[in-house]
Amino acid sequence: MTTVTRFAPSPTGFLHIGGARTALFNWLFARKTGGRYLLRIEDTDRARSTDAAIEAIIDGLNWLGLGADDEPLFQFARAARHQEAAYAMIKAGKAFRCYCTPEELEALRAQAHAEGRALRSPYRNGDITATDLPFVVRLRAPDDGEIAHEDMIQGRVAVKARDIDDLVLLRADGTPTYMLAVVVDDHDMGVTHVIRGDDHLTNTARQIPIYQALDWALPAFAHVPMIHGQDGAKLSKRHGALGVQAYRDMGYLPEGLAAYLMRLGWSPGHDDILSKEEAIAQFDLSQIGKSPARLDLDKLNSVNAHFIKRADNARLAQLTLHHMRVAQGWTVTDTAAARVSSAMDVLKQRAATIDALADQARFLALTRPLNLDAQAQKALLGDARDRLARLRATLALQADWTPAALQEAMKSFADAEGVKMGQIGPPLRAALTAGAPAPDLGQTLNALGQEETLARLDDCLSGAGGGAAEV
Repeated sequence: MTTVTRFAPSPTGFLHIGGARTALFNWLFARKTGGRYLLRIEDTDRARSTDAAIEAIIDGLNWLGLGADDEPLFQFARAARHQEAAYAMIKAGKAFRCYCTPEELEALRAQAHAEGRALRSPYRNGDITATDLPFVVRLRAPDDGEIAHEDMIQGRVAVKARDIDDLVLLRADGTPTYMLAVVVDDHDMGVTHVIRGDDHLTNTARQIPIYQALDWALPAFAHVPMIHGQDGAKLSKRHGALGVQAYRDMGYLPEGLAAYLMRLGWSPGHDDILSKEEAIAQFDLSQIGKSPARLDLDKLNSVNAHFIKRADNARLAQLTLHHMRVAQGWTVTDTAAARVSSAMDVLKQRAATIDALADQARFLALTRPLNLDAQAQKALLGDARDRLARLRATLALQADWTPAALQEAMKSFADAEGVKMGQIGPPLRAALTAGAPAPDLGQTLNALGQEETLARLDDCLSGAGGGAAEV
């Protein structure tokens, strides 16, 4: 039997990181077992479902490398099939038409609550077929025993049958409810394993009787604990409960976010940072804990930094330049872009996100004359400019423009001047970066190149620039 998993989001908003992790676990399990991973858009809530949300969900999944193996199935389009299943259940005596008015239902619920049991309709043991009264179709829920399943994460889960309502399957207007639609769609899609959040455990107890009423085999269920904030509270925006696209815009790599999310709750028994492709062979649902995972943005940054170091320099340069030009609104010339690209191997060693990478590359994109910030201007007080002029002459004669050679040249200059590097470095860094972040001086000079370095020194020595640093 081929394994089939599915991710089934409701298109009422962005792809939440909790949903992304659920999709990732479904993808990993399908890949581990050589099966198929499908996508179902549960768009039956017509008032809240939007095309923009559908597009955002699919875009987010594709960005993470979690595109489904087939075209997505849209639940609303299958209403006729859901109705067919409901009427088959009526014919088999497993469902019935209920004509209760809202007032009658309210009284029945109050009575059921007082007796400590679930709602039972007075029409469950008989039917009215020749009437114009409005009705809903309800499941004839079991009265005795328990509804149980062996969950692949939670272990055995059971509830008393008497706690399951006579659930509505079709509303008075003929539209199917979520409980019916999910069961029918999972069956028709051939889903063998339902992997979803543990907030669906109560739904599973309600859906199992529908499977049984239709005489369909149950899929295996695996309910994943939720993600909480670092303080243990339910995840919210203040904890980082944002859409996947927000993390992309903040500069996280898809492989970094995916690698972090899959380790939220899953432990293969070691602390190695794995890509989702590397994790396939090791993935096991039994290794997912039963307690909620906690979102830790510091850990996410650490994992993402790992993947930035591993990433192709050309790809990083493209992402960084796009971020500088679009997200930051900076003007970056082609010459400056070439400098950024050439320096990527150095810059990426100190960055956790593309946003941080862009900030560290900013000194390469500054346009002359540079506008020095207050700290940079302070570094040029006293005899700093005179010494900088002598250093400029030394650098103009430097033939070997590699970081190591430049570092040695500056040390030799400091020795000749009878000063420590602490009196050489800060003024030089101020003149070259205007106060922007930059790597060590040898790498900074190398990244700027000899021509740009000398030009920036000339501007500084002539008094050009000043004020706030800008790109």
